[in-house]
Amino acid sequence: MITFYTNPMSRGQIARWMLHEVGVEYDQVLLDYGTTMKDAAYLAINPMGKVPAIVDEGKVVTETAAICTYVADRFPDAELAPREAERADYYRWLFFAAGPMEAAWTARAFGFEPDAKQQISAGYGTMDQVIAVLAAKFDADDYVCGGRMTAADVYVGGEILFGQQFGLIPKEGSLLAYAERMAARPAYQAAKAIDDALIAEAQAG
Repeated sequence: MITFYTNPMSRGQIARWMLHEVGVEYDQVLLDYGTTMKDAAYLAINPMGKVPAIVDEGKVVTETAAICTYVADRFPDAELAPREAERADYYRWLFFAAGPMEAAWTARAFGFEPDAKQQISAGYGTMDQVIAVLAAKFDADDYVCGGRMTAADVYVGGEILFGQQFGLIPKEGSLLAYAERMAARPAYQAAKAIDDALIAEAQAG
């Protein structure tokens, strides 16, 4: 049984989606920002005091992309791990989303746009460049690895859905079509329903 540490208003939504994609049972532990997420008990699991995290047979996995890839490998019957010919795209785009894309939209969300000189050193260049690269990818391919869904799509798709929710990624063209494919997945809908209900419950309380 996997123990899943999360907050519904976090990237824990992506990790939950991944758990539903493989159909594994899990124990949910809900944490609050600034309180239980910073308690010594949880800091012993993730010293960063962030979610999501999972514990599986005593092994801790943090970082959303790592959780997605770990779960895909751990439950191979779901066939979400890459095949040999898919590994290049699988890892390339996972790390693109976790690296340049995350950095670019964090900077934009905080109101920082690198000038021409800073763009040379910034690993992502500009947010507009990141969006253009992503759009070109999904102009050519329906999924990260071409014609088949993998765990990379859970992470990349989850990040794009988050970005569109907060107005950081445009809802148009191939990026909208890709996001809609991801949001139509039964596992996504089941996981999202759980998090939406938890958010509604917290707001009502």
